[in-house]
Amino acid sequence: MTVEERSAIRREVRVGARPETIFALLTDPAKYVRWKGAVATLDPRPGGVYRVQFNSRDIARGTYVEVVPFRRVIFTWGWEGGKEGTSPVPPGSSTVEITLTPDGDGTIVRLVHRDLPEEARDKHMQGWELYLNRLAITASGGDPGPDPNQEAGKM
Repeated sequence: MTVEERSAIRREVRVGARPETIFALLTDPAKYVRWKGAVATLDPRPGGVYRVQFNSRDIARGTYVEVVPFRRVIFTWGWEGGKEGTSPVPPGSSTVEITLTPDGDGTIVRLVHRDLPEEARDKHMQGWELYLNRLAITASGGDPGPDPNQEAGKM
């Protein structure tokens, strides 16, 4: 295992929903904002835009790399805004891979976030923990409530 692989964020959650349901929550902008962000602009095809606005300050942006219906979504990731070169994770500088594996009447959702600078890992690990839990609630038919990060910069 390379240093980059060892430093990647890895999270896994079992969700009480089929891969088709979860895949829609990862690729349909109207469904995406039910669990993450306030506004999503998603074009889920290789080269398509991935952009999620959480509030007036925090906007994640990247490009889809691979989209395999009901199995896998890979996109680049980083943060818009700030002065050029000040973000520890500029848009498109890291990669998020989400894999969906059927597991009985549910799905194992595995997330790997690669190429993050060391100073950004803890914050991103906490963020993915929050959002994978919200995804699991939403996919299972629940309401995760308002995204707590919408308040951070007030839309």
